[in-house]
Amino acid sequence: MTNDTVATEEGLSKLFPKGDPNDAYAQFFIGQSYLAPLGDSQLGASNVTFEPGCRNNWHIHHKGGQVLICVAGRGWYQEWGKDPQELHPGDVVSIQPEVKHWHGAAADSWFQHIALAVPAEGASAEWLEPVDDETYSKLA
Repeated sequence: MTNDTVATEEGLSKLFPKGDPNDAYAQFFIGQSYLAPLGDSQLGASNVTFEPGCRNNWHIHHKGGQVLICVAGRGWYQEWGKDPQELHPGDVVSIQPEVKHWHGAAADSWFQHIALAVPAEGASAEWLEPVDDETYSKLA
């Protein structure tokens, strides 16, 4: 881990807004996240900001999938049954439809990614169980 990938709140991206507290989806997150829609609803893009230790529940994007473009800080992505992947600015994660996964900040860093919804007729997200503290605490 290098200092350039551990972000304080002041070290977040200046290119994209932090956004407002993500209250509409708070029930699917452990910790505080923020959401800043980018462009109009046709684009399906948002900047998502996670405070240190914040992560979303396991979830599945049915039909459409998702792309994450990491822009600040250090975070994690994990697919069900696979090892977690550490994320840094510039990393891009392509999440195929029907893949159970989660993503969020490292315990010691704020984290931001642009989330792009892959458009598909009938696309939806299914929110599942939280990433438990035992699993999360094992991350480096």
